Amino acid sequence: MEARFNYAKAAPGAAHAMLGLVKYLRESGLEESLLLLIDLRASQINGCAYCIDMHWKDLRAMGEGEQRLYALDAWRESPFYTERERAALEWTEALTLITHGHVSDEVYEKVRYHFNEKELSDLTLAVVTINGWNRLSIASRAVPGDYKPGQFRMEKEKVA
Repeated sequence: MEARFNYAKAAPGAAHAMLGLVKYLRESGLEESLLLLIDLRASQINGCAYCIDMHWKDLRAMGEGEQRLYALDAWRESPFYTERERAALEWTEALTLITHGHVSDEVYEKVRYHFNEKELSDLTLAVVTINGWNRLSIASRAVPGDYKPGQFRMEKEKVA
């Protein structure tokens, strides 16, 4: 498989803006492990091999266990996630699969129980951001496999 194009080189301003969102989210107060679980779950749903490779590796480097990672696509049937994580994963799925119907009041109430208004706003932005990255990576056919854990951390930290 070969990449079609490199959007970061072709449109560096757009890549910089996307990295700005990531930087904001890392400083938002939401747990980094939660943000990465959201990233991995949305990437699984979207079939983004590059992002699955990246977020799996970052989670493992943070000390996340194999059991929780392997069970992520079956989180509803697995006892390995907190209620807060479950609410975030349900919100992630509802927003990522938006063409299946708008986010229900039931899902909203579940997530609101575990997240205050700012956290919910940030959680929503996290889902929007990873869906954007997924679409960029899928469209450009970013090739998975070479990513090293934390590889983009320096780039994210440089964003003003």
